[in-house]
Amino acid sequence: MKKEETFVITISRQLGSGGAYIGQQLAKKLDIFYADREIINQVAKQFSIVEEDIAPSDEKLLSFWELFMQFNTFSSGIYVPPKLLGPSDKELYQAEAEVIELIAKERSAVIIGRCGSYILRDHPNHTRIYLHGDDESRKGRIKKLYHVSGEEAERMMAQSDKERAQHWKSFTGQDWADARNYDLTIDTSKIELDKCVEVIEEYLRNSL
Repeated sequence: MKKEETFVITISRQLGSGGAYIGQQLAKKLDIFYADREIINQVAKQFSIVEEDIAPSDEKLLSFWELFMQFNTFSSGIYVPPKLLGPSDKELYQAEAEVIELIAKERSAVIIGRCGSYILRDHPNHTRIYLHGDDESRKGRIKKLYHVSGEEAERMMAQSDKERAQHWKSFTGQDWADARNYDLTIDTSKIELDKCVEVIEEYLRNSL
């Protein structure tokens, strides 16, 4: 990356690997934009729906549109006639891609998930990071973060890993967990999350 130019850091992560925390802390230390919920918010605006309806389908192939079409109102309360067909998963992906590309064009940013590392593969100032961890470490974080049992945490891990891998494969043709698709991979079960932020900062300094 070139320090004097706008740059972007994309973070792909397993559920429970601390990706959101690491991304937020990294953006704060670098004093750059953090993009996660902002992407969902912008896509929701594009399709004139509430953000809560789009979040469940994020990074999944299972579309939320059929469920959404059961409802006939926007968040504003204005009546909308039922539609026979809603936007497809491909249209949702393309909308997210447009938002990600716009963010990367306008400012330096940390972008979480949503195939960001693939979407911005041709960006000249881009660092791709993948965060993962062992099952016990991830399960512990999920239990604490979502206030669920160990059994439920294991179910959430398995489901998230499957859905993210399918989503990535469907839209990129690549293996989500293949280290060759990233510049830096970190096992967050071996290193404390704040230390991971320092490792990434050091990597960025050496790559500038």
